[in-house]
Order: sequence, then C-alpha cells, then structure tokens
Amino acid sequence: MSIVRLIYVTVKPDQVKEAVALWKNHCAPLMIKQPGCLSEKLLECVDAPGEFISYSEWDSQANIDVYRASENHSEIQKHSRGLQGGKATVKRYEVK
Repeated sequence: MSIVRLIYVTVKPDQVKEAVALWKNHCAPLMIKQPGCLSEKLLECVDAPGEFISYSEWDSQANIDVYRASENHSEIQKHSRGLQGGKATVKRYEVK
C-alpha cells in the first residue's frame, strides 16, 4: 500500500514564477531520485494564486523516513524556505 505525502505551501503572489522554476529545476529532480518515491508533482491552485501542494507518492513510510534524513531533503528545504510566506503543512494519506 503506497503513501501519498502532501505538503501545502503558500508563497507571495510575486514569487509564483520563482517557486515553480525552483521546484521544477531543483526540488523535483532531487525528490524523484529517492528510493521509494513513485511519483512527484507540484499542484498550483487555480483559485488562490501562490498556493501550492507538493504531491509525492511513496512505496513505504520507511523510505519517506530515509528521504527526510537525507542531504537531498535538507537541500530542498534550503531552497524552498526562502519562498514560503509561512510554514509548510505536511499530511500523509494511505492509498486504499
């Protein structure tokens, strides 16, 4: 059973293009290489400019834990924290 990890992030409206470029060019390539990461997508809210969801699907919680302790995770956090208008919210869901 896979686990979907959703990270809700809001950036300032003038940072939207920068946030999308950062995700596509730096964050997504690092995440998708992680063992157990089955898919990764960035969702942009149509109704609320600057609102995003990082959607990733994983094969296990163990691989999420390994990723969260990795240098790649630290690198992604370093890049993304400069853009966030507030703290990111992370939620996990099991695929049934």
